[in-house]
Amino acid sequence: MNLDDVAAFRELDPQRMIAQIDGLPSQLERAYQLGKCLELPEMPGLKAVYLAGVGGSAIGADLAAACLSPACPIPLVVGRGYDLPGWACGKEILVILNSHSGNTEETLACLEAAVANGCRILAITTGGSLALAAERVGAAVWQFAHGHAPRSAVGFSYGLIHSALFRLGLVNDPSKMVQDALHDLRDFQSHLMAGVPVALNPAKRMAGQMVGRNVVVFGADILAPVARRWKGQINEMAKAWAQSEELPEADHNLLAGLENPEAGLTRLAVVFLRAAGNHPRNRLRLDLTREIFMEQGINTDKFTARGDHPFTQQWTALLFGDYTAYYLAMAYGVDPTPVPALEYLKTALSEA
Repeated sequence: MNLDDVAAFRELDPQRMIAQIDGLPSQLERAYQLGKCLELPEMPGLKAVYLAGVGGSAIGADLAAACLSPACPIPLVVGRGYDLPGWACGKEILVILNSHSGNTEETLACLEAAVANGCRILAITTGGSLALAAERVGAAVWQFAHGHAPRSAVGFSYGLIHSALFRLGLVNDPSKMVQDALHDLRDFQSHLMAGVPVALNPAKRMAGQMVGRNVVVFGADILAPVARRWKGQINEMAKAWAQSEELPEADHNLLAGLENPEAGLTRLAVVFLRAAGNHPRNRLRLDLTREIFMEQGINTDKFTARGDHPFTQQWTALLFGDYTAYYLAMAYGVDPTPVPALEYLKTALSEA
């Protein structure tokens, strides 16, 4: 498809996923405003926060943990599953349950475990069984309105988690940081929107390089969860295979696998995400690792996040990835919103 054919986008995207991506900066801003006024009990003496969720509802937790952990006095741990770790027991542990629909079976199971373990609980959701069950046990419920796909609510999941941690005294006031980031995001976004032609739109050009290739996205430190976000967005929007890798770990194993199968390696598109906020050794690793891939004849590209703060760097990289995945969906001629394979599995699980 011609990625400058915006009229064709409208036909392929009847539920307007592009509007959700365009609206991410505003969504992030609304989340922080909402987080200032929702009811939240005092929780003195917390020793750890466990962030439970899966899929699109978990990525905001990943981003928040990567960005905020360096300055947070207690551990922020992200979990994707049906149960809590053994240490998550008692009122010194806050379990934040994040489920867009409120009906995610893994997250509902974590709620039961948190209640049984006597943990403090905060549920973040649009409603569903999670909101009802959390209210029944007297837990805090932060409810927001969002009628689109869970993965397009990442601004709410991140912003509400960050607001809660600030109000609990665990991180600094994010107000100025968020406003500075929003300015940078909107300025950057003006180069990425659908009406910007391929010649001037780096996200469209990167998507074009991915067509017909298996995508691998590398990230480190604050951008490791962003790499995971790129992977998930390419999977769900473009209905295309992708994987994410984290440095420095990947340098201790993956590099040994650049020989076989040779035919498969020639069909890779490998993207390296970089940021000023990366550890200096990881910035070096990203560059050297890319050189090794290039020496093997593997197609590579890079994206350097914008902004002076790690938060801004995360979000400019995330926004670029969302646009890239969307344009890849357009290039493949697929609707970026429905995910029939995932819905089939959920139905099969519920009926089993």
